[in-house]
Amino acid sequence: MGITDKDVIYEDNHYIAINKRAGDIVQVDTTGDKSMEEMVKEYLTAKYDKPNGAFLGVIHRLDRPVSGMILFAKTSKGLDRMNRLFHDRKVSKTYLALVRNRPPRKADTLKNWLLRDRKKMITKAYDREVKGGSFAELDYEILGELDGYYLLQVNPLTGRTHQIRCQLAYMGCPIVGDNKYGYPRGSLRRSICLHSRALRFVHPIKEEDTLLTAALPMDGFWEKFNVLL
Repeated sequence: MGITDKDVIYEDNHYIAINKRAGDIVQVDTTGDKSMEEMVKEYLTAKYDKPNGAFLGVIHRLDRPVSGMILFAKTSKGLDRMNRLFHDRKVSKTYLALVRNRPPRKADTLKNWLLRDRKKMITKAYDREVKGGSFAELDYEILGELDGYYLLQVNPLTGRTHQIRCQLAYMGCPIVGDNKYGYPRGSLRRSICLHSRALRFVHPIKEEDTLLTAALPMDGFWEKFNVLL
C-alpha cells in the first residue's frame, strides 16, 4: 500500500506529516519491505509532477509495530532546522498506549537506565545507573478504562530505543500486543497498541506554535477508545 491524501495529517512547503500504519517501516531494513520513506517520496513525486523525484528527509522514527504521527522534511533547510529542534528537545511528543494491568498511580514520572541488548534486539530497564546504559524519563497519565483496558497518555522526555515499551513493561504494564516486552500474546497484525498521537513545536521557519495530531487507527479495535479522549 502506498501513501494517499487521507494518510496526510499536515503539509507545507518544508514538511509533511503522515499517520503511519502499524506494520509499516520508516526506512529500508534487512526485510527489503517497502519503506515509508519510499512511499512518501513517490506520493510527493506524483503529486507535484517532479520528473527527477522529490527530496525527502527522515527526521525521526517509529518502531515498525507502532502507529501514528511521523514527520518528514521536504527541503534540506527544513530537515536541518527540525533536526536541531529534536536534538535540543524542543519537540513535545505525546503517545497513547493501551495496557491490561492498571498502573500503580493515576499519573507518574518513570526514571530508569536503559541498556540495549543488540543480539536480542531488546532494551532492558534498571532502577540504578548501569555501565553503558542511558538515562530515560517519561511521564504517564491514565486517561480512562474501557472493557478491561487502560488508556495511558505518555510523554517521553528522552528519546531512547523502545523506551516507552520497555519502561511501561518494567512498571508491570506491558503494552497490549507487545510480546517482545512481556505481553502474553502477540498481534496477528504485527502491531502493538502504541500510537504516536501528537507533536508540538515552534515551526522553525514560520515561527508559529504548531500542534499536529494523528487520529487513532480505524482497525476495529483502537477507535472505540476515542470516547476516552
